[in-house]
Amino acid sequence: MMNEPPRSELSASSEPAKPSEPDAPRMRLLPWSTPDDRPCFLITDGDGGPVSDLADSIEEMQLGIGEELLRYARAMHADPKVPDREFRFLSRRLAEALGDALRVARN
Repeated sequence: MMNEPPRSELSASSEPAKPSEPDAPRMRLLPWSTPDDRPCFLITDGDGGPVSDLADSIEEMQLGIGEELLRYARAMHADPKVPDREFRFLSRRLAEALGDALRVARN
C-alpha cells in the first residue's frame, strides 16, 4: 500500500498498462486516505487479495450508506415539520456520501 502514486518505471512509461493485459500491474485508489488526507494506492495485478477485498467491502458499505441517506432525505422532504438543523445535518452527510460515491465511480 502506498500514500502517493509511485514515481517509478510504472508511472514513467509513455503508455499505461492496458487493463486487458493479465499480468500488467495497476494502481487502485483505495477508499481511505492517510491521517493528513492524502490518497492511498494499491499496486495490484487485479487478482484480488486481502487489501483489495477490504477496499471492495468498504466501497460497498459507503454506497449502502449513501442509499440509506437518500431514503432519509426523501422522507424528510415529505415532512413539512422537519427542523432546519436536521436538513443541514443531512446535507453534510449527503455531501460526504456523494464524495465517496464519486471516488468509487471514478475508479
